Amino acid sequence: MSDTMPIEEYLLKGGVLTSPDNVTPRYRGELLRLMASFVDSELAGAAGFADTINDAPGIKERIASAKIVLEKTDHAGRVLEIMGSFGADTGRYAVHHPWDARLERDADIGAARQGGDMRLSVFHYPLHGWIDAVVMNVLMGIASTIQLRELARVSYQPLAEVFRAILPSEAHHTELGIEGLKKIAETEDGATAARKAIAYWRPRVAASFGLSGSARYETLARFGLRHTPNETLLSEWQATVDAQLAARNLN
Repeated sequence: MSDTMPIEEYLLKGGVLTSPDNVTPRYRGELLRLMASFVDSELAGAAGFADTINDAPGIKERIASAKIVLEKTDHAGRVLEIMGSFGADTGRYAVHHPWDARLERDADIGAARQGGDMRLSVFHYPLHGWIDAVVMNVLMGIASTIQLRELARVSYQPLAEVFRAILPSEAHHTELGIEGLKKIAETEDGATAARKAIAYWRPRVAASFGLSGSARYETLARFGLRHTPNETLLSEWQATVDAQLAARNLN
């Protein structure tokens, strides 16, 4: 306790750590878990979206989809480099899991992790066609932007800097999705299919924010790895999604 308390007090007061040599074993474990969840979610998200590129209705949409796949993979690589400074086997990591593996469409796993990787539960569900992929990209993109703004404040400074650097690209992915959704919503058939996809994806994306009153959040907050409670982030997401859907008459 005498070894860990001074660091916890330092982190509670807004202190930052800058090297693997400075961290306690518990902090290291929580930090690696946080990074693994991000890396695995980016790799799984990119793998799932790659399969939809051929479903894109035009060249512009194909380019946008390919850009998202490329940049999500790059973002995973940037965080994986930091994991490597803590001893992770970065060479083996990217090929260690079947990132394109998905559960059945009607599976209901809540927020639970599945299998051997740390992806958010939403990335275990399969995409069904172009409209479904666009809707998922918009809903999860809004969530990712909110979550990344939170992660950009983590107390491990090298990681916070990476998250701040990739935030604009992730936000742009959402903008591309919103542009695609606007086009889809212009036809009655497109709007109907989009509403069906929204009903499917909305609760699954919401689960990615975690539980309200989470004891795990309290642990992460003590280490300066979280600052805003899950329910506050979820409320921000709900409000942003409602506004975007209302603007396209998709509520």
